[in-house]
Amino acid sequence: MKQHLGRQSGVQKVDVSLIDGKVDVTPQEDGQIDPAQLLKAVYDSGVTVAEMEVTARGKIVKDTSGNLALQVSPNQSFTIAPNDLLKTVEPLADSPAVFTLRGELYHKPAGKKKPEASASLKLLILEVQKKE
Repeated sequence: MKQHLGRQSGVQKVDVSLIDGKVDVTPQEDGQIDPAQLLKAVYDSGVTVAEMEVTARGKIVKDTSGNLALQVSPNQSFTIAPNDLLKTVEPLADSPAVFTLRGELYHKPAGKKKPEASASLKLLILEVQKKE
């Protein structure tokens, strides 16, 4: 699995903890990582993903559909799933405020169904770690 993930575009480092059952992926300094491709790479390696969490820094913006998103670079953003924590950052959409958020991008549904790589992953905010 470490090799499958390490070959993905934008990945600098992969740490696997078999004891905890966790994998930490560190992006390259200016790299973009496609979470859907990481999810597919993990499944392709023969491992089932229970959940995918991310810590990301960016601005809250409205995307082309009017949904709120965390823009982490000019070319990459994560659509944000509605919840109570979204309400705390929503008033600052399209402002210069920068947030560091910890959130869940994927949670395995019941059963053995493999996720679709083309399915868009929505960021469910679990914690607002920092506001600048």
